[in-house]
Amino acid sequence: MCAIGEQAALLQREWQTNPRWTGITRDYSAHDVIRLRLGVARERDAARRDASRLWDLLRTKGAVPAISPAADQAPLVTDAEADLDGLPDAFELMTAMIEAGAAGVRFDDRLSPPTEAGHRAGKALVPTGQLIGTLTAARFAADVLGVPTLIIARTGAHTTSLLTSAADERDHEFLTGERTVDGFHRMRPGLYACVTRSLAFAPYADLLWLDTPAPDLGAARAFADIIRSQHPDKPLAYSCPSPLAGQEHPGETSVARFQRELAAMGYRFPPATGHPAAPESSSAPAGRPARDDAPAYA
Repeated sequence: MCAIGEQAALLQREWQTNPRWTGITRDYSAHDVIRLRLGVARERDAARRDASRLWDLLRTKGAVPAISPAADQAPLVTDAEADLDGLPDAFELMTAMIEAGAAGVRFDDRLSPPTEAGHRAGKALVPTGQLIGTLTAARFAADVLGVPTLIIARTGAHTTSLLTSAADERDHEFLTGERTVDGFHRMRPGLYACVTRSLAFAPYADLLWLDTPAPDLGAARAFADIIRSQHPDKPLAYSCPSPLAGQEHPGETSVARFQRELAAMGYRFPPATGHPAAPESSSAPAGRPARDDAPAYA
């Protein structure tokens, strides 16, 4: 057996036997990975260590507390751009983020697409299959680099009522039959759409992330119950505005109770989301929020 064949056989065995990859689907072969990996054989021990640490944190019993900006050694979870032009972009973006120090990368199924006039029309979901393709390309990049970076899929289908394309039949049950003047399809948002999309993403993601417009333990419980009925070991995360928003004198009690209830449902709390440094540098801060609404509960 040639060197590529031997390494591919070892990699395939790892995918089949290592609990880290239980429930993960790859739409490419170990041979595909090894053929590209030989050209990027540089060791990435720090990236591999941080990704493994983040995974171990998510597998611990109980919630992982949000990590403060002072925790310089915290594994970095960062946002990817949703409006990628194609799979090569997702591969290259994931490669750059791993090189910049990301232990986990979050991909959203919604974006702000430009209209024909050039302005942004508000949030719109991409077809289910498009995000699956993005997740697959990201996983392929991580495999080629030999780093078990976490692939995170977050859905915004709870509130987003536009869809960029009706190309995927899995999205058809949510369409209203109407279109906007910019050509976007109108759809029915809600928890059912979140669950349906997340179940499709589950084989391609290490963690599924639910986002709701307001604190909603009922929605979080229903989401967790349905996902866990088909993917019992899949880590989950949840984000929403602060449960203390609007309180005149907020304290820590309500936050702690809210977090405990989510943890009891199986939700975990990875490090605060931040942007990685540019690919030339790996000194990205670990606790800087990606957006104003980046929560401490996810």
